[in-house]
Amino acid sequence: MKAYFMNPVLNKELKLRFRSGKTFVGILFYLLALTLLMVALMYVLRTSSPSGFFKPQESRLMFMFLAFFQLGLVLFITPGLTGGVISSERERQTLSILLTTTQSSFTIVIGKLLSSISYLVLLILASLPIYSFVFLFGGISPTQLAQVFFFSLFTMLVIGSFGVLFSTLIRKTIVSMVTTYSVALFIVAGTAVISLILFQIADIYAVATPKKVPSVYFSAMFNPGIVLADVFEPTVSEQIKEITGIKFPIWAAHLITYCIVIVLSLTISVRNLRANMKKGS
Repeated sequence: MKAYFMNPVLNKELKLRFRSGKTFVGILFYLLALTLLMVALMYVLRTSSPSGFFKPQESRLMFMFLAFFQLGLVLFITPGLTGGVISSERERQTLSILLTTTQSSFTIVIGKLLSSISYLVLLILASLPIYSFVFLFGGISPTQLAQVFFFSLFTMLVIGSFGVLFSTLIRKTIVSMVTTYSVALFIVAGTAVISLILFQIADIYAVATPKKVPSVYFSAMFNPGIVLADVFEPTVSEQIKEITGIKFPIWAAHLITYCIVIVLSLTISVRNLRANMKKGS
């Protein structure tokens, strides 16, 4: 197992990525921006409070804001990091050299995926002390803190698997990145719009002929924003149960569905990596 996840491809990519000082300068500016954002939110919430104190409810609100900010960061940066990991090698005409090594297609794909998202993983882990500072004011539990970070890492892996898939299937890096960004946009905005439309239709028809609408559940379970909201507001899942009649937790359906997507995406990438070489790189 260690040979698969700590292979020469991953080692080389990590050394190249973290050798430059620009990497750590980027982390510094990200943490500074996140700290300034947190301080600004604390100031606004404290000054708008009648008592003039920072309450646990306001700490929870600020934590929710930071959690969704981090989710947006993952959805915005991951496609750019993973959308060209294979196609860029093909354009530089170095993919054929990489495939002549003793490394299997699986280790190459996994190495490229993990190395491409490693920088974003480091950003998220580096921001943990800032989230812990918010945690000290109360209003959130350690379980919610762990859930938010696990969910961010899982979403990163989902989008990253799409990026590797399109980078393997599509020969042009620009086209691959645009496709990956389009899928990420659909997962967030597209499924949200579809869920909202289905919810409104169900709400309209419920007045005349009350009935369950399962389609709302199957569109909402693909949306990471809805699932993240369920972490903070259990009423979200209760409303979905009431509308759809499906009692299975939406977060569990989200995890199971995207775990299958990750496995399928990586499997297709592995199978097509050398198949594309036969056509010429």
